[in-house]
Amino acid sequence: MALKIHKGANAFKGEKQTVVTIGTFDGVHAGHQKIIKRLVDAAKIENLESVIFTFFPHPRMVLQKESGLKLINTIEERTEILEKTGIDHLVVHPFTQQFSRLTAQEFVRDILVNRLKAKKVIIGYDHRFGRNRTADINTLKQFGEEYGFDVEEITKQEVDQVAVSSTKIRNALLEGRVEKANSYMQSPFCLTGKVVKGRGLGKEFNYPTANLNIAEDYKLIPKNGVYVVCSKIEGERFFGMMNIGTNPTVGGKDQTIETYFFNLDRDLYGTELKIEMLVRIRDEKKFDSVNALKIAMKQDEAFSRQYIRDNYAQ
Repeated sequence: MALKIHKGANAFKGEKQTVVTIGTFDGVHAGHQKIIKRLVDAAKIENLESVIFTFFPHPRMVLQKESGLKLINTIEERTEILEKTGIDHLVVHPFTQQFSRLTAQEFVRDILVNRLKAKKVIIGYDHRFGRNRTADINTLKQFGEEYGFDVEEITKQEVDQVAVSSTKIRNALLEGRVEKANSYMQSPFCLTGKVVKGRGLGKEFNYPTANLNIAEDYKLIPKNGVYVVCSKIEGERFFGMMNIGTNPTVGGKDQTIETYFFNLDRDLYGTELKIEMLVRIRDEKKFDSVNALKIAMKQDEAFSRQYIRDNYAQ
């Protein structure tokens, strides 16, 4: 069956009892994928429907606003990735101050049992929940006995074997190490946004660029620099190079995300693009002259084309 998406637990309309896992799943990395596979397999074996119960906004964005947390995926990107995992239901529950004050028992009884019809819950050994995160997996097992559901624990050993976390991915991206981040996620990190008009400087340099505007202010933007990227445009794959930064050589001040696509000659203004980031070429720098910048861009293009030939033979 196709994935059904529910905006909040109250909107959930499952036909059978369920097996549920809970988490933010930012990045949907290798560790997350292991849990999801377990969820899907358990649902098939036990004739249940699989449910991922996730939150938006991220709890830290609500409870620790000063943390300035940036997320690997927008909620739309996360949903798109989860659609490919074979789960039956995705419940995106609004995380609010009021929701954070539910006691562990209220959460289990009112949401897991009464709304989501949980027959089984698969959860990490260190999962904490309920008001002030005071309840743990042992509490959940006690509630399982009381309300008639099983709890399957993802052990510390299993988690440590994967050796990846959303925090590690965020740090890799902030350091510009997109290849490392992509290996953690087992898929490319993406930036999604609408192409808007920029200063038009790329055209003057014979490198007309698509200037990407990302509406979600919580989306993590990797370290400034030049990257090899690709995007599917009208069903066709195009490679290119992206600059994230302020264009200091020509007196820029605001951060922009500009992509020059190879072998693409069409107007992209107003187009919604999802751009995959493949590898970082270099830092952004202020060159002594516009001519020196043009030479560097030629070198970036040569590197990019060689990288594409080596890794994505056309």
